[in-house]
Amino acid sequence: MSARRPALDGRRVLVVGAGVAGLAVARALRGSGAGVEVVDRAAAPAVGGAGIFLPANAVRGLRLLGLEDAVLGSAVPIARQEVADHRGRVLYEVGTDSVWQGIAPTVATHRAALHAALLDGAGHVEIRWGVGPGSIVPDGPEADVTFDDGTSGRYDLVVGADGAHSTVRRLVFGDAGLRPSGLHAWRLLGPRGDTEAVWSVRLGRGVTFLTFPIGPDLVYHYVDVSADDADAGLDGLVARFGAPVAELVAAATVAHSGPIEEVSLAPWSRGPVLLVGDAAHATTPSMAQGAAMAFEDALVLADVLGRAASVPDALREYEERRRPRVEQVQEQTRRRDRTRGLHPAARNGLLRVAGERLFRANYRGMHAVP
Repeated sequence: MSARRPALDGRRVLVVGAGVAGLAVARALRGSGAGVEVVDRAAAPAVGGAGIFLPANAVRGLRLLGLEDAVLGSAVPIARQEVADHRGRVLYEVGTDSVWQGIAPTVATHRAALHAALLDGAGHVEIRWGVGPGSIVPDGPEADVTFDDGTSGRYDLVVGADGAHSTVRRLVFGDAGLRPSGLHAWRLLGPRGDTEAVWSVRLGRGVTFLTFPIGPDLVYHYVDVSADDADAGLDGLVARFGAPVAELVAAATVAHSGPIEEVSLAPWSRGPVLLVGDAAHATTPSMAQGAAMAFEDALVLADVLGRAASVPDALREYEERRRPRVEQVQEQTRRRDRTRGLHPAARNGLLRVAGERLFRANYRGMHAVP
C-alpha cells in the first residue's frame, strides 16, 4: 500500500496577512512541500505598536516554531502577576512559574520586536506588501483570488490571517462574526524608570489600568473602560486611581486608542478558505491569549496538513482540534471581563478570597500541547 500523500505536497497556499498569525502560519508550513505566498495591505512591515505579554503557552508556541530564542533575546522575563484595587492594595498575586509548571517562561516584549522575529522566521516565503485580495471565489477544491493590484491566482488553500477586521472573512463569509466587546482601550508606551519586572493591574470603578515593562528602558500601559464611559477621556479615567498611575500616564505616549471587538464564528472554513487567529476568534486581551492562540493555530494547521490525504480532510480535523480550546479561552475571557465589571466592593472581596484560585483555573486548560 502506498504512503499517504500530504495534503499540501506541491500545492499553492495563500496567506492573507503578514501579522503575528500570518507569519506564524508561513513559518509553520516551511518544509511542507507547498508553495506559500503571503500578501498584506500594509505598505511595509510594522515597526510601531505597543507592548505584548506572552504567557508560557505562547512562548511554548514560539519554541515549537523554532523562534523562542529570537524573541526571548530582547524580552523581559515576568516572574509575578499581581492584581490590586484602585489604590494599589494587592488583592492577590501569583508566580508565573507556579502557574505554568515549567512549560516555558512568561515574558513581555515590544510588539514590533515580536513581529521582526516572526518576519525573519518567515524569510523563506515571498511577501507582497501593499497588496490585498479584492475577491475570493471558492471553486470546488480551489479558490480563485483577484488582488487589488490587478494580479490574480488560483490556490489550493487560502488562509485568512488578517485580523479582527478580516477582508477574507468579509469576502467569503459576509458580515459575520465581528461584534463589539463593550470596551474601549488605550495602549501607551512610557519610560520604564524603576518599574519592576511584574505584570501589575489595578482595578478601579469600571476602569482597568495594567502595566508591565517590555524592555530595559520601556514600559507598556493599558487602560480600558466601558465604551459608554469612554467619553470621560484618558486623563479623567486615570484620575480614579491612586498614585502613581496619573504620573505614569502623563509621561507616556498613546500608541493606539479605540474600541475592542470580538469575533465569534462557526465554521471557520468555507471550501478551501480558512480563517485563523483574530480573523476567526478575536477576544478582549483579558487573558493575553491572542498571540498564543495564533501560534497554536499555525502549529495545528501545519500538523493536520502534513498528515491528511486532502485539504478538506485537514480543515475538518483542524476545526475539531482547535474549536474546544479556542471556545474555552473565549468563555474564560468573558468571565474575567464580567468579574472586572462587578461593583468594586463585591469584586475586590471575591478576588481577595478566591482570586488566585480562579486565576490558576483560567489557565489550567492551556497547559496541554494543542
